[in-house]
Amino acid sequence: MHVIPGSITEPQGFYAAGDYIGIKKKKKDLSLIMSEVPATAAGVFTQNLVKASCVLWNQKNITNKISGIVVNSGVANACTGELGAKNNELMAQTFAECLNVDKNSVLTASTGVIGNHLPMDTLTAGIKTVYKSLDNTQEAAKKAAKGIMTTDTFPKQVAIETQIGGVKVKFGGITKGSGMIHPNMATMLAFITTDADISRELLQKALSESVDDTFNMISVDGDTSTNDMVIVLANGKAGNTPIDVEDKEYDKFKTALHYINTNLAKQIIMDGEGVTRFLEVTVKRAATKQDAKKIAKSIITSNLVKTALFGADANWGRIICAAGYSGAKFDPEKTCIEFSSNSGAIIPFVSGEPVPFDEDKALKVLKEKEIKILFTLEDGKEEATAWGCDLSYDYVKINGEYRT
Repeated sequence: MHVIPGSITEPQGFYAAGDYIGIKKKKKDLSLIMSEVPATAAGVFTQNLVKASCVLWNQKNITNKISGIVVNSGVANACTGELGAKNNELMAQTFAECLNVDKNSVLTASTGVIGNHLPMDTLTAGIKTVYKSLDNTQEAAKKAAKGIMTTDTFPKQVAIETQIGGVKVKFGGITKGSGMIHPNMATMLAFITTDADISRELLQKALSESVDDTFNMISVDGDTSTNDMVIVLANGKAGNTPIDVEDKEYDKFKTALHYINTNLAKQIIMDGEGVTRFLEVTVKRAATKQDAKKIAKSIITSNLVKTALFGADANWGRIICAAGYSGAKFDPEKTCIEFSSNSGAIIPFVSGEPVPFDEDKALKVLKEKEIKILFTLEDGKEEATAWGCDLSYDYVKINGEYRT
């Protein structure tokens, strides 16, 4: 398996487009993804009780063979009632008519301000126009990655190539997300394409398990959006023997998909609103995988940990505190904490007791862009990793001015 240039148009048979149609003030606001043959689809969606129309539409249609995805940015079309649902359906129908397929074979996504209705005349005309620019080039994929952005500062994309059953198979992915990131299935959208041939049941299983260890292990601000979704399309164009049992070829597929999801999830954190530092928290030797996840996620979500990180402050007390209220069971008297970066490492807490450390060295370690925290227990053999970021003055500024 190796990384290749590009993203969602690298797998055979996928086309993409993205452009400005007038929903936002000036940035690209519409993206289209098309498979030249109907694709097997799988999806994971927000666990927020309040779900946008696109989420409800996709949950209903995800088991169908899918020919395309249409995404708008600028308007979330959430909490918009019956009209919002009808507008979402028309959005799907418009792209479906362009593709000459049934509307139920088109998935939708929206991201932006909650409570606003979609400007349907602008949107339907825009879909028909942007459809004409669908292409399988890297530039087309990049435009699609830009079209789903809101407060993001750069397009997030990745592609890899691997061998499954002796056949070359490619995966590509794009995502958006900068604020309102605390996925529980991400606002967070991710769209993945592959030319692998795999059953829907195993595609869904692979996606759900991977999302749980990747997108669901990141947090920028603790907010879970109404529109979160991760969708993967597999069109079988690679020509591999269909994957329909959990064998070595399925494991290869899972590994590739997991790489895509991990890469995209980390890109979201790197672009978190107002972020100055990236945080990776690894919990080791927990009694259960769930305990390890609870502790890691609690640490990256803590505003006190995030602000300490912003100030390059080795305030380990905030870390042990966040672990303590995580709901996980562990023995604090057998806990160690380590900070590390490219500038070295410090260990301020060992076996439940504070250890003197060099404050100047700590400052140097924590001034780096990427920081790691290792939280080691003595309760078992399970581990988990979560990714987060600091909380800066700019986060408040960006979100305070979001609608202006």
